[in-house]
Amino acid sequence: MKKIVLLASILVSSLLISNYSSAQRFYVRVRPVAPVVIRPVAPRPTAIWIEPEWVWRGGRYVYVNGYWTEPRVGYRYMPGYWRRTRHGELWVAGVWVR
Repeated sequence: MKKIVLLASILVSSLLISNYSSAQRFYVRVRPVAPVVIRPVAPRPTAIWIEPEWVWRGGRYVYVNGYWTEPRVGYRYMPGYWRRTRHGELWVAGVWVR
C-alpha cells in the first residue's frame, strides 16, 4: 500500500512539474534564423495553414514545421510571433481565439 501511495505521489508531482515547466518563458538575446519552408499543397479547399512555430527543446528554440488543418468553428488562429522584452526575445506561441 505504501508503494502505491508513493508511486501515485511521484506521478502527481511529475505531472505538476511538467505543467509548470511548459508555462515557463525562455528568452534569447538573438532570434534564431527561420529556415525556408515550402508550403505543401492544401489537402482540402477548406483547410487552413498553421504557420511554423518555435518550441523550446534541449536548451534552445527548435523550428517545428507548419501544417494544414480544418478551421475550428467560431475560432480563428492567431499565429505565433517574437516579442522583444527587457529580458531578450521571447517566442509567443500561436493560439486559437474566439
